Amino acid sequence: MARADTQLYKDLAQASGGQAVEVSKGQLLEAINILTESTSSSLIVLLQAARNPGRAENFTVAVDESVRNLTVYITGASVDFTLVSPSGVIQNSVNRTGSLTVSSQSVGNLQTLQLQTQPGVWEIRMKSTNPYSLKVIGESSIGFLFNFIKVSNSVFGEFSLIENRPTAGGNASLLVTRIGSEVATVTEVTLVESAGSGQVNSTVEALGGGEYVVHFDRIPSVEFVVLVKGQNNNSISRASSGIFQRQSTTSLRASALNVAVDESDIVLEPGTPRSVTFSVMKAGEGGSVIIQATNDKSFTLHYPTNLTLDAGGSATGSVNITAPPNTPSGTSVTLTIEAAASEGADSNYVVLRLTVLPKVTDFTPPACKLLSLQSNCSDNCSQSMWDLSVQVTDGVNGTGVDRVSLREGSGTLNISMAADNETATLVSYVASCCSPDVQLVAVDLVGNVEICSYSVRRTQPATTISSVTTAVTSFSTRNNFSIFICFGFTVLSFLLLSL
Repeated sequence: MARADTQLYKDLAQASGGQAVEVSKGQLLEAINILTESTSSSLIVLLQAARNPGRAENFTVAVDESVRNLTVYITGASVDFTLVSPSGVIQNSVNRTGSLTVSSQSVGNLQTLQLQTQPGVWEIRMKSTNPYSLKVIGESSIGFLFNFIKVSNSVFGEFSLIENRPTAGGNASLLVTRIGSEVATVTEVTLVESAGSGQVNSTVEALGGGEYVVHFDRIPSVEFVVLVKGQNNNSISRASSGIFQRQSTTSLRASALNVAVDESDIVLEPGTPRSVTFSVMKAGEGGSVIIQATNDKSFTLHYPTNLTLDAGGSATGSVNITAPPNTPSGTSVTLTIEAAASEGADSNYVVLRLTVLPKVTDFTPPACKLLSLQSNCSDNCSQSMWDLSVQVTDGVNGTGVDRVSLREGSGTLNISMAADNETATLVSYVASCCSPDVQLVAVDLVGNVEICSYSVRRTQPATTISSVTTAVTSFSTRNNFSIFICFGFTVLSFLLLSL
């Protein structure tokens, strides 16, 4: 393999939190077996570093009592190292089966050492002029998650997640979430250069519930990792002092480019092109950038493939995205716009989530029209039934009835289309007289709702108003049941109006 190709794999391994292992074909199976052991679901990274060219450097690792299966991976040719335990015991690379190791393996350019897990601060002294990588892992329930965030200036301190790469050299905030422990406390968060010793310190603000907002005054312009240190308050050993450290499993890299998009309007109308305006900025530099836009629904896109930055280092463009006319309402689409420097050394992107919604012109709810209501209710309600028939329409300019459902009532509901009117829905309802009330919920295609209520109830004779007693009693005698439609009528007012 060409040297340039070899370095590419090494760079990919470093960025993704892995290691590039060089072996012969005969050693391949052995190497796979060794690396498979490092794929536990509870795997945590305590330290990872790479040096090219190699140099002498001392690394420290804080190991807390929750860590199990502490393992060191070293890649490189002719790499000398020395291990120093928290108790001061020293073991060098010549004696890889000393008192500090449980087991050791070597294949190709990879050396693996499983250490006696002693809580406390370990030291690994590397000594080599050849390129090498160092990785220390273990198994533990204590871990952390992190996201770059944008903090608002409001008194409530709200923040939103940033999905693209942070801006190199600018300030930034990080949301760190502790997982796997209710008592561990994060005390320090640092951005450490992956291939060097440079680091950026921070201020840590506890939010409660295992969440912390971390503020940095600048972001490194080279690849870096997030290093979290804290106190494991479950520690019972004075020697370890309960100190823990964890490192992000992958490397991060900031960008000199900044891509932004207006997120105020996120609605996409089916069949109608939508123009999404975006901007690209690169502080104080002109030149050109290559634009690439994609979406996860394969909707049609039109956009400029190149933009020229002005002398101040900014440019604007637009992406036209069109959803097919038959796209279901509520469909979510993710649009990603990427800008890359013409020389290919730097890139950044922005993500916008759009929702497909048809243009709403119907603001009127459906209407219910009573066609018939019949009852043969008697004093014994369980032996009698009543039924009704209702026509539901959505008006001349309506979008149409989407559904009719039963909100109140224990009878049987049947729904069908009107034979002489394709826009009307026929509803029939049959119930026992023991269930004299029914409420229908009619919803049109854009979500307008109408509630239609009907009832058959037996009226009670009026005895307190002498002027109407005879009339009401006479009415009740002729017809022991009254019909109530919709709301707003009392028993007495309805009977008086009927008279």
